[in-house]
Amino acid sequence: MTVEQDIEKIKTWCHNKKAELGRIYIIERNPFREEMPWLRNKVFIEIDRPKEIANKMSLVYDSTTDTLWEYSNGSWRMITKNTIQKSANL
Repeated sequence: MTVEQDIEKIKTWCHNKKAELGRIYIIERNPFREEMPWLRNKVFIEIDRPKEIANKMSLVYDSTTDTLWEYSNGSWRMITKNTIQKSANL
């Protein structure tokens, strides 16, 4: 699977989980930890939880902008194909 497909798979899962549970924000265990090596340190996925209060060790999904975020080097950064490839090369 390519990085773009991984990102889309996570976004789809988040969208479906939000529709299924119908809550304002959701914190779930990360089901992709074993499948995607770049997510091995992210124990939880937080859906629509404000980044200001989200756990810095979680992956955050923002449904209003359809983006994934991670905390790195003191700030939140949007996850894209390029950010994953850069971190994999370190």
